[in-house]
Amino acid sequence: MSSVRRIGVAGAGAWGTALANAAALAGSEVVLWMRNPEQAAALAATRTNERFLPGIRLHDRIRPTAALADLARMSAVLLVTPAQTTRDMGAALAAVLPSDTPLVLCAKGIERETGAFLCDVVEAVRPGGPLAVLSGPSFADDVARGLPTAVTLACRDAVLAEDMATALSGPTFRVYHRTDIRGVEIGGAAKNVLAIACGAVAGRGLGESAKAALIARGFAELLRFARAYGGEAETLMGLSGLGDLVLTCSTAHSRNFAFGQRLGQGLSPEEAAGGKLVEGATTARALVALARAKGIDMPIAEAVDQILSGACTIDRAVDLLMNRPIKSEH
Repeated sequence: MSSVRRIGVAGAGAWGTALANAAALAGSEVVLWMRNPEQAAALAATRTNERFLPGIRLHDRIRPTAALADLARMSAVLLVTPAQTTRDMGAALAAVLPSDTPLVLCAKGIERETGAFLCDVVEAVRPGGPLAVLSGPSFADDVARGLPTAVTLACRDAVLAEDMATALSGPTFRVYHRTDIRGVEIGGAAKNVLAIACGAVAGRGLGESAKAALIARGFAELLRFARAYGGEAETLMGLSGLGDLVLTCSTAHSRNFAFGQRLGQGLSPEEAAGGKLVEGATTARALVALARAKGIDMPIAEAVDQILSGACTIDRAVDLLMNRPIKSEH
């Protein structure tokens, strides 16, 4: 039995709402925070988040709020806002949460302006606070609908990692735990960039063989990068690495894959995004810069970055990848 029985969720988008439902189904009382007071009141009244998860009812144990201070009484708080808002949201939460309240980072990305990993961003604005990261192969509507899903939660404190995993695990949402924070967050951030490449292959009609090769070689890039930055290979072989990569690179249900698919069909990055946030597009430049800083070979990630910046076409990127020097696979 976990000691965590009251869970706060900061961010009421699709993923935040889904995680709130999962935590409630696991037995916790949940406070779901959103910025807009009118939207919070509407969600409390209708019990459905029609903008992000239409048709899915909010669990009775969830209380929507627009008051950030309501999260102060929670046993743990999940931070589920976009990656590029992590610094501001982390600082805002640091101002209201007790210093010993665990904060679980659920965004997947790298801070674009500084090139910092998101856990480092949170630790800079809330030094010493217990921190965990949650990642793995999961679509928000699957989780919200109660379809079987498994993810990984990492925390440097092994006891806290197990306690949090137990608290969030319910009938259809299974949470494994590790202590490798860096490996888990790298898997979540890098797979979004690689999913754009797989989507572009699909949109260009290059075939399933090309997509399979891209997933395999992309995973090799992910492993090299993670090892160089302190991640454990065993972590990347699990749900938050290989599992998440396979899911995100396999279906247009993934926003990053769908974005890449539209790029492959000839749309510009702006047109392909359609006004929606695409985490892989905001992460690509930072990922490539971090790889270059340590001399890590990541040709697929670099190709995505060049396509997004307009420095290279998709056809040219394919030619360059196919004509790289022949070498042993490792």
